[in-house]
Amino acid sequence: MTFSDCAVKMSAMETRQLYQDIFNQFLGMEQMLFVSGPRQAGKTTLAKLMGQGYSSSAYVNWDIATDRKKIRTDPYFYEKIDRPSDTPPFVVFDEIHKFAGWKNYLKGVFDRDKGRYQFMVTGSGRLDTFRKGGDSLAGRYFLVHVWPFTLAELGGHRVSFSEFIDRPLNVVTSDSERLGAIWSQLNDLSGFPTPYLSGKKSIYRIWSETYRNQLIREDVRSLETIIKVDQLEALSDLLPSRVASPLSLNNVAADIGVSFDTVKSWLKILEKFYLVFRISPYSAKLSRAITKEQKSYLFDYAQIDDPAARFENMVAVELHRAISNWNECGLGRFELKFLRTKDKEECDFVITDKRKPLLMIECKLSDPIIAKSLVKLQDYLQVPAVQLVAQPGILRRINRGDLSTLVVTASQWLSQLP
Repeated sequence: MTFSDCAVKMSAMETRQLYQDIFNQFLGMEQMLFVSGPRQAGKTTLAKLMGQGYSSSAYVNWDIATDRKKIRTDPYFYEKIDRPSDTPPFVVFDEIHKFAGWKNYLKGVFDRDKGRYQFMVTGSGRLDTFRKGGDSLAGRYFLVHVWPFTLAELGGHRVSFSEFIDRPLNVVTSDSERLGAIWSQLNDLSGFPTPYLSGKKSIYRIWSETYRNQLIREDVRSLETIIKVDQLEALSDLLPSRVASPLSLNNVAADIGVSFDTVKSWLKILEKFYLVFRISPYSAKLSRAITKEQKSYLFDYAQIDDPAARFENMVAVELHRAISNWNECGLGRFELKFLRTKDKEECDFVITDKRKPLLMIECKLSDPIIAKSLVKLQDYLQVPAVQLVAQPGILRRINRGDLSTLVVTASQWLSQLP
């Protein structure tokens, strides 16, 4: 497959309009805008695009030696940029969290010049791990995440948040061929811009290996005290085979030869650097729900060999992106959960708001027959349900009294996520 084979609008990928719309909700306020997310997800490109909308702007990147020197020797360097209008200049600090004194530096910048400049701070790793009471930056910023490409972003069929919440079983019934092609390319190449836009599996393979090595051997080691890097890499190698099932830390610890506490600590580090994200079980209203183990998913899901696990992981990324954006825009307190009982009844995903279930989502690679477990668990939770399948051309709606279930091709339903 080449990129030209997939009829995706270039404008959607060049502008990342989904995120520009989110940024514009916060820009113009006095607070700094922090933009975090996985390495190479497009944060720097977005920051530079946003700067084009200002009459004057400045950009510095801590990874560039001349910029590091500028920050150290002239901390208010941005005062020297031309100001052809009264609009506050746009100033971007990229990867500034790698500077040992970055929080105090930004506190000084903000307290001195808030309102006179629009500050954006971009990075990954530790940028959003210090959000606790008493921090020196408390009250001085809003935080937004940028994620790799998703079908909802690329497809051009997103609905409004209120429309989705009111009618979650609505579905896009047109454009199926193009949406299917986008989904197929995401399946093969992941949603990271570099491999996705290349349209080549060979580029993806090279990129994926390099990406993981850089992340663990450069980013993680530069910010964390990791002695056994080889074993941390072994944990990273093991995770693709454990996707879509509750992750037993004891079993993982035995497999790679470290302690339970070490695996627990390392998984938190891999989460912090956006190699993985985990979801917790939902237990409210179900006395027989299993509540111990979490499920883990990868942002670079194209490395997963098992087709069913990869399919579920892709759905997880789509839902994770949506819920992250909803929460950061103040639309609710949403969480992505899963459900599993001692009777071995399962539902892959449950979306909750303030711990109240709103929607159940099950993934089946090719089975259009509604899962018996989904029916039984839906009777407990009393919420709408969606069964997503990879097979094209599927659209069935089952009504059972006040309960409704949609069985639908994944690319059609996911493309509408706000």
